[in-house]
Amino acid sequence: MGNEIQRLQTNARMSQVVVARGTVYLSGQVPHTPNASIEIQTTEVLDRIDKLLETEGIDKTRLLTANIWLSSPEHFAEFNGVWDAWVAEGTAPTRACVTSLLMRKGLDVEIAVTALA
Repeated sequence: MGNEIQRLQTNARMSQVVVARGTVYLSGQVPHTPNASIEIQTTEVLDRIDKLLETEGIDKTRLLTANIWLSSPEHFAEFNGVWDAWVAEGTAPTRACVTSLLMRKGLDVEIAVTALA
């Protein structure tokens, strides 16, 4: 495995994916559609995560941990409805979920995950 670090979809500020020592780190993913319902925004974010994991030849069953930011505690139940349907039974990662102001107006969810390659 070595000490190599692979950075994908990189710009001056960040990388969308970093792979090191058999671990895949995704940056925080946000929805494409601001001001949509929390269910739509969550689905968009989870789809983005699926696609980024696929670039490394893995899927959500390899998730180790997820950090979740919601703009309001009022979104928690609806978010969990989408999340619970997305996570395969028996493969739920560790998880932290907090409320926070997100950096772009109209965004209600951001998720960053770490997975095993």
